Amino acid sequence: MALAPGLDNKRNQPVLEKIFRVISFIVLSLLVTSLYAQPQRGNDPIPILRYESEGPNVDGSYKWAYETGNEIVAQEKGYVKNFGQGEGKEVQTAEGAFSYKAPDGSSIALTYVADENGFQPQGNHLPTPPPIPPAIQRALEYIAANPQPQGQNIPNKNRGKR
Repeated sequence: MALAPGLDNKRNQPVLEKIFRVISFIVLSLLVTSLYAQPQRGNDPIPILRYESEGPNVDGSYKWAYETGNEIVAQEKGYVKNFGQGEGKEVQTAEGAFSYKAPDGSSIALTYVADENGFQPQGNHLPTPPPIPPAIQRALEYIAANPQPQGQNIPNKNRGKR
């Protein structure tokens, strides 16, 4: 039984094989892309073991804390320094901490303060700067011990005039 007139002879066999290969490739490509296009199955939901929240209060204070089933613990409290002293003197301050397990299994813990001096984190995992080279340290000590007299760094107004 012929598929179509003129396609049943041996001369058209290579053409049919090419068409079959192309159609097979297209079908296989569609199957593979549809597998990757499916939504990824997420992990089970992580339970919240503890959650507390208070504020923001009228005086600008607040606090919150939570703990999750995958060992994440976080807390923060905030308040306004110099509350009621007027704009420019009041400073919102936040103090907090968080900890979690890193992918390698080590514990990461960070405490912080954020106030008029900026964000100040502390934790054993944070990088530390290299030591100051001895020559630069001596130069800094010399500069601190021998301050420049006042007025010496004022440029001469007559410089360059004749």
